[in-house]
Amino acid sequence: MATPARFPDAYPSDSGGANLADILERVLDKGIVIAGDIRINLLDIELLTIKLRLIVASIDKAKEMGIDWWEDDPALSTGARRRELARENEELKARLAAMEASRSVDDGPRAQAEEVESGERTPGGDR
Repeated sequence: MATPARFPDAYPSDSGGANLADILERVLDKGIVIAGDIRINLLDIELLTIKLRLIVASIDKAKEMGIDWWEDDPALSTGARRRELARENEELKARLAAMEASRSVDDGPRAQAEEVESGERTPGGDR
């Protein structure tokens, strides 16, 4: 004699329900946005405001929506890190060139006078 089940099956296999993979595929395909604000006030004085925005989507869907901030974040993109290092390198080269140019302008007459005094160079250019 078969006894009936005491508890109904919570997840019937033949109900046609979506499993986790199907749900995740739908969310990544369409995207989902969760937004919320948290405000802490004391006697009508705002002490803290936190704005939370969460977007869950595939990279392709995010790009369709115009979201591509990770491409410019050096912590997340090697291309962005390379661009940042190249920009920093160019800035340092420009600063070094400016410092060398100002040093040669400042040291120019003094260096020529020292050369004349030491006998390395005469005012006419002869040695």
